[in-house]
Amino acid sequence: MKKPKIYILDVTNRDGVQTSRLGLAKLQKTIINIYLNKIGVYQSEFGFPFTNHEINYLNANLELAERKVISPMILSGWIRAIPEDVEKATNFTNVQHLNLSISTSDQMIKGKFRGKKDKDDVINSMKEAVTYAKQKGIKTIGVNAEDASRTDLKYLTEFSLAAKEMGADRIRYCDTLGYGDPFSIYERVATLVDSIKMPVEIHCHNDLGMVVANSVAGAKAVNDNGYDTYINTTVNGMGERAGNADLVSVILAIKYSSGFKDKYVLDRNIDLSMAWKIAKYASYAFGVPIPVNQPGVGANAFAHESGIHADGALKDRRNYELYNYEELGRGEPEVIETGRKITAGEYSGIKGFRNVYDKLEVKFKDDKEATNILELVRYANVHTQKPLVRDELLFIAKYPDIAKKIFTMAP
Repeated sequence: MKKPKIYILDVTNRDGVQTSRLGLAKLQKTIINIYLNKIGVYQSEFGFPFTNHEINYLNANLELAERKVISPMILSGWIRAIPEDVEKATNFTNVQHLNLSISTSDQMIKGKFRGKKDKDDVINSMKEAVTYAKQKGIKTIGVNAEDASRTDLKYLTEFSLAAKEMGADRIRYCDTLGYGDPFSIYERVATLVDSIKMPVEIHCHNDLGMVVANSVAGAKAVNDNGYDTYINTTVNGMGERAGNADLVSVILAIKYSSGFKDKYVLDRNIDLSMAWKIAKYASYAFGVPIPVNQPGVGANAFAHESGIHADGALKDRRNYELYNYEELGRGEPEVIETGRKITAGEYSGIKGFRNVYDKLEVKFKDDKEATNILELVRYANVHTQKPLVRDELLFIAKYPDIAKKIFTMAP
């Protein structure tokens, strides 16, 4: 019998960018998508296809997918479970995969809708949205039960079965407030899957500090009942309030924890050698340092000081290290320039710009091409408000038409 799998559905570019007082420029979101594809993530929830300022970025990334620059990773949008959002998403963009979200707990139905919707209305709104999405040709539909952890399980089952009946492919179990714990989430998700018999996504928050444990516990419950599961992650655990499940930590937990290693099947496309690069880039883009003790990518993740630990690690790394730093793309020295440095930004001139690209070994066919790329680099710097890094500069030079679309916004 074929074993069910665990897939990673990353939401950095949707939930991660909702981190209060932070965010990403559209170029940064695009680079994140490219890195997520390289690390082997199954699906990136890359934005809001009903929001005007996202449209050009979304369609530009979908074009990258058509060109196989982002492939095989799926790009999916997040919308509210209302027909109006389905209409906008399918009219504004070429998105083919959607997650439709609506609140299901008594707290949120009473506290958010304030009498405008009751439990029946929530189900009916979701059913109408799913039906319309199917009519509009959406290929895969996930239905999100916001605040699932505080939703009456009988009602959550009714809601999920209605979504399945309408043609939804997956249910997203949202631990929206980080209210669950590994034991309650396992029990509730196992009961739910046993009743609805379909794949379930696990979406957890870190308000009580248990987000990774909750995520893998939920995934275990789905797999134990015979269905594929999709863990929602963000790079470096970015997200609202205390954040979401960290991408690298979740992968490491599945690959190396005693209860998962060699017992559960992680998507074989996962390649941790990109872990260090994507974590460092996201840290730079968000402007948030990686915690020194962050699993896998923190500065101290492979640091040993006490005599016993240092001695043991030197004799055999397995004494004090569960996994190899090389697996995460670490180990090479980082070169920091301490002399003259020419950067490319919104006020760059052609000579400084050419110096930067010469160091990247990028040659332009003529002055006109160089001038066009310089203009795009200026726009990129206006968007990011940071010195552009190597992969951003290379992306602009290689895909100037896509870059132009990403930088274009019209209120």
